[in-house]
Amino acid sequence: MKKLLLFLLATTATVFSFAQTPCVGGFAGGFPCSGYDLLSRITPAQMGASGGNDSWGWTDPQDGTEYAIICLNNGTAFIDISDPINPVYLGKLPTHTGSSSWRDVKVYSDHAFIVSDVNGNHGMQVFDLTRLRSVASPPETFTEDAHYNGFGSSHNIVINEDFGYAYSVGDNTFSGGAHFVDISDPVNPVAAGGYAADGYTHDAQIVTYNGPDTDYTGREIFFGCNENEVVIVDITDKANPQNISSINYSNVDYTHQGWLTEDQRYFIVGDEGDEFTFGFNTRTLIFDFNDLDNPQVSFEYTGPTSAVDHNGYVVGDKYYLANYAASLRVIDISDIANQNISEVGYFDTYLSNNNANYAGAWNVYPFFASGNIVISGTEGFTLVRPSTLSTDDFAENDFAMSPNPAKNSVTISSKTNPISQIEVYSLVGQRILNLNYADSVSESIDISSLTAGMYLVKINNNTTKRLIVN
Repeated sequence: MKKLLLFLLATTATVFSFAQTPCVGGFAGGFPCSGYDLLSRITPAQMGASGGNDSWGWTDPQDGTEYAIICLNNGTAFIDISDPINPVYLGKLPTHTGSSSWRDVKVYSDHAFIVSDVNGNHGMQVFDLTRLRSVASPPETFTEDAHYNGFGSSHNIVINEDFGYAYSVGDNTFSGGAHFVDISDPVNPVAAGGYAADGYTHDAQIVTYNGPDTDYTGREIFFGCNENEVVIVDITDKANPQNISSINYSNVDYTHQGWLTEDQRYFIVGDEGDEFTFGFNTRTLIFDFNDLDNPQVSFEYTGPTSAVDHNGYVVGDKYYLANYAASLRVIDISDIANQNISEVGYFDTYLSNNNANYAGAWNVYPFFASGNIVISGTEGFTLVRPSTLSTDDFAENDFAMSPNPAKNSVTISSKTNPISQIEVYSLVGQRILNLNYADSVSESIDISSLTAGMYLVKINNNTTKRLIVN
């Protein structure tokens, strides 16, 4: 019924899309590409804005519907992408204060948490994403469900979904360092301290540590990109965060953003200014965090263009980079331990050039179970998918999984191909389970330790299914 309703709404709502366009001969609908097909696009003007920037995603744990969350200069847009060829622009949450080129969003417990930089006393907006299930007449103008005013403008918001805390970074408190907010009750955020010792943090990743340094197993570790260095901080005790170490590198201009590999051994970092200052092609730095007390620079990767790198994320053995004028670049990191990574695909939404500038892709979101990838930035919203995937790849395949939703265990059965490996990932790409089998035809997996929510189950490294744990 919901899909029928969305189809009917699409005939009257502010929806701008077209049929899936395959990447053929290096182009998809006029956009340069390699290995990625174009699904749909919505411009900032079509969302009542003059510019776009950050993005994130939400998968409804109730029915698996995927939503793109697109930050705009004047608010935050919500798009139903359950039909990726015909996305439905559901509406926008207006900015809490004025317009800004900097807005950032993350998701926790079915709520979006939104901050904005250079934007007065914007604070943190909280929006209940379950409201998107019942939008009667899109596009709607939404209202925030809660607001946190413990800081004013903020450059970024970071959330470790294992715990009920949000971390504002680059705001007007704690010397621009991390400002802790208890969001265990999302609509009643509460100040919980902060960390100022290392100064301004531009962006960060925070994880429940399960990497190679067993001294910190189970601790909540903050990996911060602090303008001219990377800092590693144990923030398990919010009242007494402890610096573990810091590291810088040669030819530093602006340490912008980084993301861990799934084994938490390597940290992949972009310097946003080095292309301007030193004339480099896109430079990506790989740090070896085998020992958190003694981090090392492992090697550098140079991309094929002079475009500026912005935000990048790891899913499996791929690194998905928002590369401004060069847009989405996909890098194979399967051999990162041997200092060997290489570009294996791209989709370019910015047609003017691939030069060093701040136009093009600000962010990508590659964590949807469908395999669809959101690209956001000055060109608005673009949705792409790997050319190897058909529209039916995630609806029908060789494996059955039941029950789904599940609580304590789930059984995966093979219809035609034996099962050799099963991996379970969180929606932000953290691998939780990795199980190997001797070509089994049916396996029951214990999921009693998983918290309620949506997970991705990868079978034999080539088939992905969505699992709802209740």
